[in-house]
Amino acid sequence: MTTALYLQHIDRLRSREFPAERSRSGAEVSGPGYHSACMSADEEEWEDLTERLEKRAQCVADHDALVAELTRRWEEPQWISLWSAQARLVAGEAIPEPWAEFAVGFDFLNLWRIEGRWIAVGLDLEAEGPGWDLSVTVTEVDPP
Repeated sequence: MTTALYLQHIDRLRSREFPAERSRSGAEVSGPGYHSACMSADEEEWEDLTERLEKRAQCVADHDALVAELTRRWEEPQWISLWSAQARLVAGEAIPEPWAEFAVGFDFLNLWRIEGRWIAVGLDLEAEGPGWDLSVTVTEVDPP
């Protein structure tokens, strides 16, 4: 997917109303106060490690280009760590969605506050393998 398509997807998420109940449609999950979308993830079985590493490198480049474009639109993002949310989840504390889901898969997020909604972009690169996940959330729920 190109940066332009990522931006269109984010704009669609920003313009939609939030549902009253959690629902899933393909790579999107929506719930009270949020929409989340997986933009790119390692979900295939790979026979060729070189191809997988190339796709991962492309995802990193896509992430960087998306963050750069959103920064041009909305200025510098906040860069937040989800370490404390992860620790609180492990300790049994309830973290509101969509932040609980992000805390499970992502260590850091780029975060913008635009027109009363948070836009979060996360990139997770597997520490013990060449996997990846590039996801976006639009939410009115404040970060934990």
